[in-house]
Amino acid sequence: MRKINTALIEQNIYEMALHAGVNLIPSCRAALEKAKNAESSETARFALETLIKNSEIAVAEKMPVCQDTGMAVVMLEIGQEVFLEGKSLSAAINDGVRRAYNDGYFRKSVCDPITRVNTTDNTPAVIHTEIVDGDKINVTFMPKGFGSENMSKLYMLKPAQGVEGIIGSIVETVKLAGSRPCPPVYVGVGIGGSFDTCAFLAKKALTRDIGSANPREDIAKIECEALARINGLKIGCQGFHGNTTALGVSCEIAPTHIAGLPVAVNIQCHCVRCERVTI
Repeated sequence: MRKINTALIEQNIYEMALHAGVNLIPSCRAALEKAKNAESSETARFALETLIKNSEIAVAEKMPVCQDTGMAVVMLEIGQEVFLEGKSLSAAINDGVRRAYNDGYFRKSVCDPITRVNTTDNTPAVIHTEIVDGDKINVTFMPKGFGSENMSKLYMLKPAQGVEGIIGSIVETVKLAGSRPCPPVYVGVGIGGSFDTCAFLAKKALTRDIGSANPREDIAKIECEALARINGLKIGCQGFHGNTTALGVSCEIAPTHIAGLPVAVNIQCHCVRCERVTI
């Protein structure tokens, strides 16, 4: 049994949130450069150059890379041999988020869904926990903006719709979103599970590096085909009808009920921000 004080988790959340608010993940930056170099539309290429320049200025000036500094999403894989001591886990996480959003001068975007009264500190965070083997905690922090989150969809397909139904749902979601989620987008897809676990899988897929492939060959083929069809839509960067509408498609899968085929499509804008640490 290994004891971990939640104060350590709080400090890591604080540092991860500060860094994520300012920096794109390396695979996102590389994907934007690749898209720019392959772009045939002059207007779309200019837009991509502007996005890249914006990311450089954010790092140089230590300013948020996007005005929507997101709702804090925290995913934890907690080893079953870990004993947590100190304040509660949720309190530690939220204290870390609260401090980071204050010290980083990040926009506070969390409010009551009915009264719309702002909580003033960007808490509570969205917290997902999984119990795994071992005596370590893997922490992932992702600030999720809602221009893209609002374009996400959940489909409860019939099993007979199969792979073609899955790909069709992914492409339809991006097509209906158009320019609203600030493309080029990154598309996270959850396949299987239940209504709720499917959506979590889609969110988890967005924590993968852009360009990575699912280890299952059949799922990797779905990722490739969906990406090709999405880019065939020619929505392009910021809707300027360029070659790259999506930087990548990542799918995660789980067993489901014999009567169902849930598919969740979680859209992420071009501003992919994610931090990981192992405690």
